[in-house]
Amino acid sequence: MLTTSIITVNFHQEAVTIALLQSIGKSYNGKDVEVIIVDNGAEQNQEHIFQPHFENIKYIQSRENLGFAGGNNLGIKQASGDYIFLLNNDTELPAGCIETLCAEFEHNENIGLLSPLLLYFDRKDVIQYAGFTPVNHLTGRNSTIGELDQNEGQYDNKSYQTGYCHGAAMMCRKEDLLKAGLMDEGYFLYYEELDWCERFKRIGKQVWFTGKTQVYHKESISVGIDSPLKIYFHTRNRMLFIRKNTGLINTILFSIYYTLIACPKAVLKYVFNHQSHLAKWVIKGLLWNYTHHKNSKILGFNLQK
Repeated sequence: MLTTSIITVNFHQEAVTIALLQSIGKSYNGKDVEVIIVDNGAEQNQEHIFQPHFENIKYIQSRENLGFAGGNNLGIKQASGDYIFLLNNDTELPAGCIETLCAEFEHNENIGLLSPLLLYFDRKDVIQYAGFTPVNHLTGRNSTIGELDQNEGQYDNKSYQTGYCHGAAMMCRKEDLLKAGLMDEGYFLYYEELDWCERFKRIGKQVWFTGKTQVYHKESISVGIDSPLKIYFHTRNRMLFIRKNTGLINTILFSIYYTLIACPKAVLKYVFNHQSHLAKWVIKGLLWNYTHHKNSKILGFNLQK
């Protein structure tokens, strides 16, 4: 029987992670499912906190905060399952979720990465994600399909190819992962899952969404809305993604647009909204790309971490 490794990263949110474990435990006894907890930025071993809540746990302590990509990569290296299911710790699973996702892979060998329907935990009748449109390489923008729509079953029993998976919940075969490689830890936070999707596409695999099951997401528990951390990494990594995944000419055109139009517009928005303390993080995120240019894709080479 095929097995699944669920990997989740905890960062000072023990109660949230325990709630996830309890939701998994309601449907799975641990024989075919293992949960790997990567405890990011943990000064002390906290395995005893999580162990009582699920039968089959691998606990990994990381004193350093490795970010989303680094934490998940650490867990992936310890995973023994045939399927790897990356799951935010601020999510909860309904019964049958894992079986439904695995069945999609069994029915379609072209799927490389797969995400389920995401619903807001506090508003389970509201959709957060039903797929992504492709990124416009000249603006670095894309759209979330179904976002904030009322969930009226319009995606039930539907599966389709999509632009990108959602980092809160995405599954792949371990054998495909070994070909695509680990996530790029240079992103640290945000855009790493989009970059990972591009890696799977380059090995000939497709990115899919399915509405046949769902995951409930407690959005923004880790970072918060309009936090300096979120603004900085969104700004920084939007340009980083383009530098890594497009050609030189496109990168130059995007850089002109981003530097002269998009980022100044964001700065002015925060200033006019009396949030000047946030504007500087847009500037910092933009400047990072110009100060970290050695061997970078902006010059046509591989990007330095």
